[in-house]
Amino acid sequence: MSAPVGEAPVQRDGSGKPRTGRRVRQVRELGILLALVLLVAVTTLYNPGFLMAQNVRDLLLGATLLTILAVGQSMVLITRNVDLSVGSVLGLSAFAVGVLFVSFPGLPVPLAALAGVLVGTACGLVNGLLVAATRVPALVVTLGTLYIFRGIDHWWASGRQINAADMPPAFLGIGRATVLGLPVPALLALAVVLAAGWCLSSYRSGRELYAVGSDPHAARLAGIPVDRRVFIPFVVNGSLAGLAGVLYAARFGTVDATVGTGLELEVVAAAVVGGVAIFGGSGTVYGAALGALLLTTIGAALPVLRVDAFWQQAIVGLLILVAIGLDRLLALRTARRLRGGGSRGA
Repeated sequence: MSAPVGEAPVQRDGSGKPRTGRRVRQVRELGILLALVLLVAVTTLYNPGFLMAQNVRDLLLGATLLTILAVGQSMVLITRNVDLSVGSVLGLSAFAVGVLFVSFPGLPVPLAALAGVLVGTACGLVNGLLVAATRVPALVVTLGTLYIFRGIDHWWASGRQINAADMPPAFLGIGRATVLGLPVPALLALAVVLAAGWCLSSYRSGRELYAVGSDPHAARLAGIPVDRRVFIPFVVNGSLAGLAGVLYAARFGTVDATVGTGLELEVVAAAVVGGVAIFGGSGTVYGAALGALLLTTIGAALPVLRVDAFWQQAIVGLLILVAIGLDRLLALRTARRLRGGGSRGA
């Protein structure tokens, strides 16, 4: 029986189970998890205080923003695109929330938070329209919007800094609140990961993102609306960057025009280290979340181990190269298997 239009036929082994694609992703994610556990174990042996409750909460809070951004970036990367403007979008959204509280002191917290997310959504709409409608490479488009959004932020701020005293305690409390000992922002990040993972795996539109990233031309021939599938991840990514901006303002309480500068490269690194292929078509948001947690843990553990900051950057760079090399190796191996299967069936 042939596969439905828009869905790749699932290759199965002799037992009828899906072949190695899903298994490889699970092994990749398990490897990241094992590396994370090993790093925590070594650091704890060196300094038993590393796993104190407060340190764990700080670690989860530190990973929150990167995790949310990595989820959105993963959806874009899966379609064989990239969004370099996320740091600027986060900064613009965070500053917008601060300005709203200064301009309207009695503004309800949910309304201000919604406004911050909508600012990010608007930025995502701009990116998505430019990439999908003009078909200009996303690298070029988002590099341009990175500077445009940052320039708007600088023009709007005009050197101002908004402090915690300008924001209501109820809003700042979001960054410090806990449920069963877990920070509320971390729980929000977990909800984002689960929701995105469910959408990608359970809905045809989510699965079609992988088809677009694997081969846009073939996806178009199969009847998949490629431009729409490319557009939506940029909008979602912008919304998540707006949410991250809101959580940034709530956690730190101080925002200016420099918030989020340089964050985009760390976000891409987290997704790639987490197994999302830079070439598109493979990876999961769960792996991206693990990648974000691993990078955050590396940043927290190496100073405890008295490792120079230079080596921290070198280790992250090495992880990126290993992840890209492994993706390429798996792609070549899969291509050889498909050619071999085709010749046997001929």
